[in-house]
Amino acid sequence: MKILPLREAEVSLSDLVEAAERGEATLVTKHGRAAAMIVPIEVGRRLFPGELPSFASLLVAIPDELEMERDRSSVGDVDL
Repeated sequence: MKILPLREAEVSLSDLVEAAERGEATLVTKHGRAAAMIVPIEVGRRLFPGELPSFASLLVAIPDELEMERDRSSVGDVDL
């Protein structure tokens, strides 16, 4: 696995993507600490198998008659 600081990775991003297409992973560091990885798509799909639902689909999934009770307790004194 190749390890590159962020500045070098920025300059050679297209080369790193081509390397990922060949199956090579690259660790990107920021201030000397691991920050991100560029991995082949198969690895990424294995790590993140499902797609996240869209915000719209989450809104549609909310029940029409959602019962909620408002908390009317005081949050404390506020000096303005």
